[in-house]
Amino acid sequence: MEEGLVQIYSGEGHGKSAAAIGRALQVACNGENVVIIRFLKGMQNDDFLKRLEPEIKIFRFEKSEEEFSQLSADRQQEEIHNIKNGLNFAKKVLTTGECSLLILDEVLGLIDNGIISVEDLQRIVDAKADDVGIIMTGIHLEDKVCELADEISKIEAVFRENTMQS
Repeated sequence: MEEGLVQIYSGEGHGKSAAAIGRALQVACNGENVVIIRFLKGMQNDDFLKRLEPEIKIFRFEKSEEEFSQLSADRQQEEIHNIKNGLNFAKKVLTTGECSLLILDEVLGLIDNGIISVEDLQRIVDAKADDVGIIMTGIHLEDKVCELADEISKIEAVFRENTMQS
């Protein structure tokens, strides 16, 4: 990845977050720092990634163990406040130059859920220095979001019929 690119990994297929984490490992192997902020996923076991600190730091601002979509409306409102704190942190990380790569995992889902607008995401992207990269992941991709990116990768599941006979 060239320095300073804004990349999006989207699509219905599995592996968007894994691809972003793979990129984080490459950047960290070059002696650079990576910050990962996860959204909407509920509690996941990040113990392995935590062992990669200080080069790779992972954050989650939501308090609930369940995925956002499984929460009651009241609990979703509480989590929206926490999510917005995570977005403010992302902007701070970019403005202070704390990393060479910022990964906003499932940030596109925040747009899908009406938590943020494309303009809110634009403000975060605008806060980055020229030599800092951003990777954003999510399932759905609006045309307006595409305008924020230098590179877009679509990940889809492809199933094929088993042609081997038993």
